Amino acid sequence: MTGRLGVAAVTLAASLLAFACGADDSDATDSLTPASVPAAATSTAPPSPTGTAAAPAVPDGAAVYQQYCAECHGVDLRGTDKGPSQLSIIYEPNHHGDYAYRVAIREGTREHHWWFGDMPPVEDITDLEIEKVISFIRAEQQRLGFEQ
Repeated sequence: MTGRLGVAAVTLAASLLAFACGADDSDATDSLTPASVPAAATSTAPPSPTGTAAAPAVPDGAAVYQQYCAECHGVDLRGTDKGPSQLSIIYEPNHHGDYAYRVAIREGTREHHWWFGDMPPVEDITDLEIEKVISFIRAEQQRLGFEQ
């Protein structure tokens, strides 16, 4: 019985010691409160630039379309004598999904709906630009509607 009482006493003493040491940490936590931080360190003003390069601009889908697509597909997406209208019902997402656009832009595509000839791959376009131009075309299709 004395053994159990001794273990209980040691456990109780250790618990009280741990509690007492943890409870008196107010000085340590108080030093981390905002009141003790100098005013300059809490300023919400953005840091001034230190010669770091600006992040590259994310391309606008309309600008990408004008740069790479408008010559053949028209500035208004309604086509030219070089390429079909992107508002044609054929380019509706359930018939030509975004994947078909990605492949056509990246690899080109054989003539299969129109008489304009094969579409060559678009040179020097990035994956991000491809996604932006597809998003732009889809938004315009939704805004303007499809042609029969």
